[in-house]
Amino acid sequence: MRTFRITVDGTPYEVSVEELEPASAPASAEQFPPRAQAPSPNAPSRRDLSRPAATPSAPGKAGDIASPLAATVVAIDVQAGQQVAEGQQLLVLEAMKMNTYVFAPRAGTIDTIRVATGSTVSEGQPLLSIS
Repeated sequence: MRTFRITVDGTPYEVSVEELEPASAPASAEQFPPRAQAPSPNAPSRRDLSRPAATPSAPGKAGDIASPLAATVVAIDVQAGQQVAEGQQLLVLEAMKMNTYVFAPRAGTIDTIRVATGSTVSEGQPLLSIS
């Protein structure tokens, strides 16, 4: 067993790790060739994280921006009447200590903000409206 100290978000933790095989030279690509693996049918789909994802609109009113998950609204970055660009950050949601950023799917004007900071929203609930 080897003991290590790791720090997560400023909190140090001591962990014990059992070494199953003696330490050796790093593995080369030839020792472990890549293999194709079919995605699990329940696995979430991958998306390009190099640019912001547009939040899907709610099936209700045209222009409604829906919450992608059940969460708490931690920040609202726009105001009613404000012009926004496509991809601009609109608000921030928090679920399970992780932030989800909601971006404008297109350029337009913020018509209505339907939530407040600190409010809890459900998946698919309209957050704001853009025209």
